[in-house]
Amino acid sequence: MGASLRGMLLALLAFALYSTHDTIIKELGGRYAVFQIILFGNLFAFLPMSVMILADGRNESFRPHHPWLVTLRTLATVAGMVCGFYAFTVLPLAETYALIFMMPLIITLLSVPILGERIGINRMAAIIVGFIGVLVVLRPGSAELSLGHVAALATAIFGSIAVIIVRKIGSSERSAVLILFPLIASICIMGAIMPWTYRPVDGIDMALMAIIGFLVVFAQLTIIAAYRAAPAGIIAPIQYSQILWAVGYGYVFFNEIPDVWPAVGAAIVIASGIFVVVREATADVSKTQPVLTVNNHRPDTAPAPPRPADAG
Repeated sequence: MGASLRGMLLALLAFALYSTHDTIIKELGGRYAVFQIILFGNLFAFLPMSVMILADGRNESFRPHHPWLVTLRTLATVAGMVCGFYAFTVLPLAETYALIFMMPLIITLLSVPILGERIGINRMAAIIVGFIGVLVVLRPGSAELSLGHVAALATAIFGSIAVIIVRKIGSSERSAVLILFPLIASICIMGAIMPWTYRPVDGIDMALMAIIGFLVVFAQLTIIAAYRAAPAGIIAPIQYSQILWAVGYGYVFFNEIPDVWPAVGAAIVIASGIFVVVREATADVSKTQPVLTVNNHRPDTAPAPPRPADAG
């Protein structure tokens, strides 16, 4: 099996794991507050994450070199988790993905002021088309907009901020710092909220929360392996395979049948996102390649370590 094919298969597996993770969140969201789901999920993710970090054998300090940017990324990541978890619990899975898939387009926009990237007319046109796709999904004036839609869009914005900061400081910050700070912050913040939101958890639901934590770790390991096996330009577009899982899981477990307009809007957003990814993969188009050089556009889960090439 060739390296590129192996990378593609690993990426498909990783995003299938992420979609399963999101489906379990939606299931639990009918019984527990998102803060409790995040807390228990991250508690179960903390142990394997800690083992991964300690296994690197490095004796460097955990003190960040860019404390303000690390703090900003931490806050953006935690906010993205809360918004993402909430969106998955109240919106159809496919509709949530359609809005979160705006991330590559928002990252491209943010790369101008933060990374000094220049956006040509083709990528700018793709961004405009992507926003039109979001309007098709939301259909302002003809469909009822909910807090879930706002949360999904906020997830894309917060996630883009977190990703672009990783691209800016990833070469000088330890992966352990970028992983642990948001993870510990989310546990502390969600734990502080528990007196007002906690509900007793039965054995089955506790097992589901444990699965959430372990799934995100395994998915991150798998996507890192995929990026090591194949070029980023091949792997990055595979994230859009999640829409297929969303349709299938939504139909089987939640009796969700996609409406035609959200489906059309999702197709527009996905097409524009793929164009940006493919366009950025061209060496003479993007100097910093902010979309391709960060391996995980998942703001709603425990943060993934950057690729070795991008990490200090």
